Amino acid sequence: MSQDRLGPILVSFSGMDGSGKSTQIENLCARLISAGLTVSRVTFWDDVVGLSKWRAGFSHKFLKSTGEIGEPGKPARRNDKNNRAWYLLLARSALYVLDAWNLRAAVFKARRRNASVVVFDRYIYDQLATLPINSVTKSYARLALHIAPKPDIAFVLDAEPEAARERKPEYPIDFLHKYRASYLALSKLAGLRLVPPGSLEQVQNVITQELNQRCGLDSLPRNSAAELPAVST
Repeated sequence: MSQDRLGPILVSFSGMDGSGKSTQIENLCARLISAGLTVSRVTFWDDVVGLSKWRAGFSHKFLKSTGEIGEPGKPARRNDKNNRAWYLLLARSALYVLDAWNLRAAVFKARRRNASVVVFDRYIYDQLATLPINSVTKSYARLALHIAPKPDIAFVLDAEPEAARERKPEYPIDFLHKYRASYLALSKLAGLRLVPPGSLEQVQNVITQELNQRCGLDSLPRNSAAELPAVST
């Protein structure tokens, strides 16, 4: 890690459910610690989202969403972000602005932590990706992105909807296709680092290479036997 850098490196991971975020975050944190770096983690829903308990309660009471986590062979039937009724989109748009402002405070605190790297498990991009893609929502997204600070590296882990649903069966496949389209559009709009689908080792290599090149973390080893073509947006 560069000795000239002031403050920790901020890295965020985004992507639809089943894209492998949790696995990659766990692997990265373990490798950073093994390399002698201190790591701090921020979970977006627990540490940033405003009115999180009220929002979860609303989904459970009014949308009849179970809130269960789907597993292979044990699907869940969620009804929350996949419900795109106009009044829900309007309410979410207001809440996401609140989340963006909360994120400013969270990033301010994160930059003052005694850590080499701060890893965000989800970011404002995951909120915006729940919205449909059109000219109005793109203008709104630009506003939210202007409020929310951008991390040093913002990863978006891409995944084929069918594969993602197989790993985490929670939402209808047609919604996952729309969800993925939103992530791809946001990646271009916000200049995020889109990581294409691949094996665990291939995706890990792309993440490692990006950290090494852009943040001077040359102590992280790569697996030369598992290469994945880099995709920039």
